[in-house]
Amino acid sequence: MFKTIRQGLFAALAGFTVLICVCYTALAVVIAYVTEDMVLDRLLEREAVAAATYFRQHGKVGPVANDLIRVYRSFDALPDAVRQSATPTARRAEVFTRTGQHYHLRALDVAGGVRLYMLADAAPLLVVSQLVADVGGVLIAVALALLGLALLLAYLLARRLVLPLQVLAHEARGVKLDSAIDFSAHGRPDEIGFLAQRLAGSFGQLQDALRREHAFTRDVSHELRTPLTVMNNTLALAGSRPLDVAQLQAGLDEVRATIEVLFALARAEHIPAEALDLRMCIEHSMLKLLQGGRWDDRQLAIELPDRLAVQGNPQLTALLINNCLSNALFHGGAGSQLRVVFADGCLSIFNTVTEELRIQGFAHGQNLLVRVAGAMGWQVSFHPGDAVYRVDIVPC
Repeated sequence: MFKTIRQGLFAALAGFTVLICVCYTALAVVIAYVTEDMVLDRLLEREAVAAATYFRQHGKVGPVANDLIRVYRSFDALPDAVRQSATPTARRAEVFTRTGQHYHLRALDVAGGVRLYMLADAAPLLVVSQLVADVGGVLIAVALALLGLALLLAYLLARRLVLPLQVLAHEARGVKLDSAIDFSAHGRPDEIGFLAQRLAGSFGQLQDALRREHAFTRDVSHELRTPLTVMNNTLALAGSRPLDVAQLQAGLDEVRATIEVLFALARAEHIPAEALDLRMCIEHSMLKLLQGGRWDDRQLAIELPDRLAVQGNPQLTALLINNCLSNALFHGGAGSQLRVVFADGCLSIFNTVTEELRIQGFAHGQNLLVRVAGAMGWQVSFHPGDAVYRVDIVPC
């Protein structure tokens, strides 16, 4: 087996080239020998017609124009080497003697049931053998030179055809988790370009999956540690003081919200973006707060257009708005004033801050909210103040 595609392709091209050369050489040799035999046979045929005509006219064997051809009246008159290899009834025969002589024998039936035997010494007429002996070295040298040139062309062709694949394989080996994927064959219109595009897409998906896995692991470790620690401490101190149910509930809510966000981010690739009404999403989130008794409608002020069409992921959008409103309640407390405004393409959420109010629990991680917005191509920023806490969301 070959270690590389180039070696295999070169072996295939070289083998095919050698096979073609051998086949055509053998065909040329066969054609040369067949042509030689046909010329000799045509010569014997002409001499046979002349000898038969002369015998009919004069009743005897006449002279032959070619010194290499002789006519015999009986089979027994033939040379011993010919009689040992041929039979009296044979019309034609080709005789090779041990001394290197080569004869062509032809039987002629003339008038009166007489049979004549024409014997030709073909050795001086075999030009192919003589040609091989005279210029065979030159022909072999030329054939080897052409074969070497064909092998060189096969090597260059194999190298040229396989080079894009080798470059693509080298670039694929160099792809790392944090490196950009840019294959040089990406713009090719052939199958290699298609392969480069599919590889780039597959590598990109793998990189995204690995990044999400790393981010998920990091976020689980970072975001869940604090609420779990608070809940654990609350339970540990339950023996020495009354159990703080509110604090446990706040920690439990935070853990649940964090897990929802983490799983939503992990599935963000499989949930396509679509057109949605951001005002409706905000109203649903506020209704949940009002129905839960966590806010009074007199504390809410909404300044939004009748319809606020944006492009985003419905699940991620709901998580983002819910957590921003929950954070507003967390920072300001149940008695804070909430104001939601959309102006100049920016959604702003304001809530008042009361320093005297003691709040249990911890706010949801801002890093996760930034990642949720970034997964949809949105922007979110947080602006804490002495009296007002503001969150700005810029949808796409």
